[in-house]
Formats: sequence, structure tokens, C-alpha cells
Amino acid sequence: MIVSVAQAQYFFLALTRILAMMIAVPVLGGQSIPVQVRIGLGLILAAVLLPWQPLPPQAEWMDGLAFAVMIARELLIGTLAGFAARLTFGALQIAGEAMGLGSGFASSRLFNPAIAESSTALDQFFMMVVMLYFLVIDGHHLFLIGVKKTFDILPLMAPLPLDRIDALMQTTAQLILAGVHLALPVMAALFLTDLTLGLLARVAPQVQVYFLGLPLKIGVSLIAMGMVILVGLPLIGNLYREIAPRMVALIGN
Repeated sequence: MIVSVAQAQYFFLALTRILAMMIAVPVLGGQSIPVQVRIGLGLILAAVLLPWQPLPPQAEWMDGLAFAVMIARELLIGTLAGFAARLTFGALQIAGEAMGLGSGFASSRLFNPAIAESSTALDQFFMMVVMLYFLVIDGHHLFLIGVKKTFDILPLMAPLPLDRIDALMQTTAQLILAGVHLALPVMAALFLTDLTLGLLARVAPQVQVYFLGLPLKIGVSLIAMGMVILVGLPLIGNLYREIAPRMVALIGN
């Protein structure tokens, strides 16, 4: 089978958009995933998701400048669609960071390769749980559905969407709010613990509140986070299930 230059360029544009979206999902295209695996997975997805419509060998192909512009265009579309998925994990990361602020783990920050940032041990544990839950509910399948829908809503060579700023700002605000809501029970429990320790220090000054409070706050934060995970799994699942609609909303109507 003869593959024309135009067909090869068409395939490369689709691969560019897919790789730009995959980078946003830590379990598929995060920095902890080898580059060879990411590129191989992108090639497979491009071959599967892109409708194969062979072009004749004499089909007109784009020159270097036009092809570079189209690559930049697909990078922009893929980054914008992938940002919806990245915001979902960012909301959970905000929740984990907020839970770990006053938990006693904040003084020992470790590098988390899944999100390529340093975080507390409590935050890392929370992120591992929610990423495992992402795989359990087939969240990677939901993401791939969103990738496919981006080609249906905005095919290759279609005009760029220029009126999606409002949708982007609204989605960002909603997901930040969802992350804060997830962390509120732990933050409230730690606040009440600090308040109790403060009252204890005034009532019984001889008690070493500092040495008593550190292990107490660690225990309270672990118990409260466990309850948040048990009760908040439906909310986390809804965040994952809305990944595909958010990806479509950011690039099309």
C-alpha cells in the first residue's frame, strides 16, 4: 500500500493532538511514564481513533510553513482539551495539599513523580488512592472516549474555536471549588484540634501541647482523610466521569 505525503501529514497532525492530550493524564502520559511508551501509545491511539481514509499518492500536500502552522494548531487544541483532564487531577491535588497543610506532615515534603512536584506524605497517599480509583472505574477509557469526541467535534483542518474563554474559566472555578470541598472535612477537623489544644494550653499550662499536638494532629488527619475517601468516592467518580464532556466543552459547543 502506498501512503501519500498528505496522508502522512494528516496522521502526524492527529498524533500531535493525541500526545498533547495524553500529557495531561498522569497515569497515561505523566513524567513517570517513559517517553518511548508515551510515543508508542500515541501511535496506537492515532491509528485506532483516526478514521483511515487513504488519499491518492498525487494528493496535494502542505508545504513546510503551512505544516508547521497546522502542528501548532493541533498542539493548541490538544493542550486545551487535555487541560480539562489536567484540571480534574489538579482539583484532587488541591484537596490533598489542603489536607496536608496542618496535619503535621508539612515539614517533610517528598518528590511525587506522578505529578512532578514535591508534596507531603499525606498528599502522596491521597493522590495514589484517587489515581488507583481512576483506573478502577475505567477512567482511562473515559479519557479515550473524550479524545475520540474531540476529533468528532473539531476535525483536523477545522477552524479554531475562539470563544471558549468563558467555558475555560467556569470549568476551572468549578474544579477548584470541588477540590476545596473535598478537603473541608479534614481542614475542619484539624482546626478543631488546634482550637482544643489552644484551650488546653490555657487551662493546663504544664502540659507540653507541642509534643502532644503533633502525633494527635497526624492521627486526626489520617482518620478524617479516611472518612473523606470513603464518603467522597462518589464525588471523585463524578469528577472523572465528566472528563470527556469537559474536554468537548473546551473546544466546541
